[in-house]
Amino acid sequence: MLRPFLLLAVLPLLLIGCSREVDQFKPHIIITSPEGGAVSANKSFTLKGYVLDDRAVAVLRVQGEKVPIKAGSKIAPFTYQTSVKGSAITLSLVALDNSGNKTTLDLPLKIDTAAPLIRVTNFERDGKAIRVSGVVTDNTSVAQVSVDGSVINTAPGTSTEFYAETSGAYADIQAKDGAGNVTNLRAR
Repeated sequence: MLRPFLLLAVLPLLLIGCSREVDQFKPHIIITSPEGGAVSANKSFTLKGYVLDDRAVAVLRVQGEKVPIKAGSKIAPFTYQTSVKGSAITLSLVALDNSGNKTTLDLPLKIDTAAPLIRVTNFERDGKAIRVSGVVTDNTSVAQVSVDGSVINTAPGTSTEFYAETSGAYADIQAKDGAGNVTNLRAR
């Protein structure tokens, strides 16, 4: 006679183990380009990034328009070609996962017509070897610095220091900002 009572006492514990896990993780939207929130003066650009979710990304919309992604994956890269009318725009991105969790990101972008500035702080020549250092500044973000075509590891930001060793009679320095504006300088 105790067996049915024992079953009634244990049954709720067994059913708790069968309950479904609730997905409360909202998708994350990561923007990789344009860097620094600025786009070039040509006003047409490609928005790039990816959406992350712990289970599966279902949909991404930019300005209400569905963007092609690999639905069902945990990492969904995307690209979206658009343009800016005027001097600024705010893009609205909405991501949904398979459980209906929603994330909204308002991305303000502005037109950047200012090219980065290169300032050489030291230039040394030792035979055919050249050592050059300096600072690159920009109103939004310095994306890349190269000397004689070799990209230098630099810290991201509105100002970054650089150092390079090369050979020849001069060093060609190129700086690019997040909007794609480029400055070239030949250090002698």
